Amino acid sequence: MKVLKNEKHQGYSPVLSQISDNQIHGDYKESFFIGIEGSNDTPFCRANIWPNPDVLSGWQATMEKYHQEALRVCKAIARVLALALNVDGDYFDTPEMLGNPLTFMRLLHYEGMSDPSKGIYGCGPHSDFGMMTLLGTDSVMGLQICKDRDVKPRKWEYILSIKGAYIVNIGDLLERWSNGIFKSTLHRVLGNGQDRYSVSLLAKPIRVYLHKFFRHVHFSVRLL
Repeated sequence: MKVLKNEKHQGYSPVLSQISDNQIHGDYKESFFIGIEGSNDTPFCRANIWPNPDVLSGWQATMEKYHQEALRVCKAIARVLALALNVDGDYFDTPEMLGNPLTFMRLLHYEGMSDPSKGIYGCGPHSDFGMMTLLGTDSVMGLQICKDRDVKPRKWEYILSIKGAYIVNIGDLLERWSNGIFKSTLHRVLGNGQDRYSVSLLAKPIRVYLHKFFRHVHFSVRLL
């Protein structure tokens, strides 16, 4: 296929091509990965791989527009997070953070039946390594989170999708930036035999920026 992924994982990835820890097979999902446009000299990505416009007319423009709008939503959420941490609302807008971010979008299709006892997942357990992930999904159940990864056995609970709303996953980097006030979300996807579709936008800085930590931050949270 002409849209198969490049060495930076941009493009199409077939079912079973991605595998996490404690899995027997790869993930039962296929995906299309879209990064920021870059030249071959850019270390993080290459020029995106797009389907033939004669086959999918207008698709590239639609994806690029969605990418821009989803990033705008991420930046708005980041301002709320900054205020919750008692820093200026534009704290994350600096070029080192989200002013000039790496944002990757992934179109996902899950299939098949999962069986965690056999290490078979739609997507294996993991946390996202960036700042946050913005997830839009359909109404098919499948996404689960574990609020405390250190408790054995782990307790998993389903996340309901709300029409017209996004799911936001906190990433590992924001956990570090906030000195653990915000916890990265351990999550997985279980297939139930139905086709499931979602679109994720992963946001992180253009370069790793770990030397600034929040100190003397007073933050209260109500657990629901």
